Amino acid sequence: MVQGPRRITRTILAGVLAGALLCTAFAVGEDRAQSSEQLKPEPTPDDIARGKALTNAGDCASCHTADPAKPFAGGKRIDTPFGGIYAPNLTPDRETGLGAWSDDDFYRALRFGVARDGSRYYPAFPYANFTKLTRQDILAIRAYLATLTPTRSKTPAPELRWPFNHRFVMRGWNWLFFKPGILMPDQAKSAEWNRGRYLVEGVAHCGACHTPKNFFGADKRGQAYGGGRVAGMFAPRLDAAERSGLKSWSLEDIAEYLQSGRNAKSNAGELMSEVVINSTSKMSDADVRAIAIYLKDLPAGAPEPKVTPPSPSQMAAGEKLYNGACLACHEKDGSGAPRIYPPLPGNANLQSADAMSTLRVILDGAETVTTPRVPNKGSMPAYAAKMTDQEIADVTNYIRNAWGNAAPLVTAAEVAKARRK
Repeated sequence: MVQGPRRITRTILAGVLAGALLCTAFAVGEDRAQSSEQLKPEPTPDDIARGKALTNAGDCASCHTADPAKPFAGGKRIDTPFGGIYAPNLTPDRETGLGAWSDDDFYRALRFGVARDGSRYYPAFPYANFTKLTRQDILAIRAYLATLTPTRSKTPAPELRWPFNHRFVMRGWNWLFFKPGILMPDQAKSAEWNRGRYLVEGVAHCGACHTPKNFFGADKRGQAYGGGRVAGMFAPRLDAAERSGLKSWSLEDIAEYLQSGRNAKSNAGELMSEVVINSTSKMSDADVRAIAIYLKDLPAGAPEPKVTPPSPSQMAAGEKLYNGACLACHEKDGSGAPRIYPPLPGNANLQSADAMSTLRVILDGAETVTTPRVPNKGSMPAYAAKMTDQEIADVTNYIRNAWGNAAPLVTAAEVAKARRK
């Protein structure tokens, strides 16, 4: 039916009026949101202090600081199996940082992995862990970050391979692997255990390194804290595996390691040293102990691999190299100088199924991490230019299988591959 002129006019006016009312409603809603944001209570010193403690526990500085002179200003490249991602600016700069973000923007990023513009974050940002935090703790972190010096620093775009360079693929990833929601306490466990779990599974995101990943970069189900490759190293098991896990470590061993980067059983490697310096050494004694309590309660996961010991001739070749290059610091019996030169017998890191971290230390050398608690240091020279691939394989197999140790054998080809990396 053809409408008459008056009816058409009334329809147009009604549409204009509806549009005006809709715009007014949006404006009023926006004004109310802004007013709510403006009228919200200012964070208290306790809020900021708690936020700082949580930021330390999350090791945010390690990823979000490319230039030590510009802490938390982002720009640091994080290499993944899918390409490189650059950590964003967390300072309150309004153009390149968090200065223009609302509390809800920040909450949505940590709870759901959704950026301010509605795009999805990549899981290099561990929102799958941060989602377990309470809203109060998330906003405490924001309150602390707002006290930082604003630094203008634009974050480079990700350098990912197709199809991962399209953020829409994260919708599928989230559907498959991400379950948002806070971590509910286990009423059958102690308050300390629950605090440790909240830290380990939540803000400290220990599984991001210490849990193996599947083809899509998600945690392998059923293998939590079973150790994983990260940045060309191997993050060791944190479960109760007998040789390569924490079964032989006491609560005090774990706490000392987290606070100083070393204990009577081991020294922190390159990647963990950074975590110790920027994170765990700054945590309270109570939080470190809570983490230790939770980790010591983890059951052993996947069985350790069956080991075929080196032949007598292989052990003899490795022992000869050890006596010539390692004995001065690590002693004939491998006892070393605990907390300076780590002991080798029973060393869980040394007996990991994946020998990559051991190879990296032998090839590149190492230096003991220093903290205010333990400022003295020790160092180990690099042997990449001093030994052939076969010699490094021989000495590695020796120390991984002498003094009661047991670990899978390493080949010269594996050493060559590690050397190229």
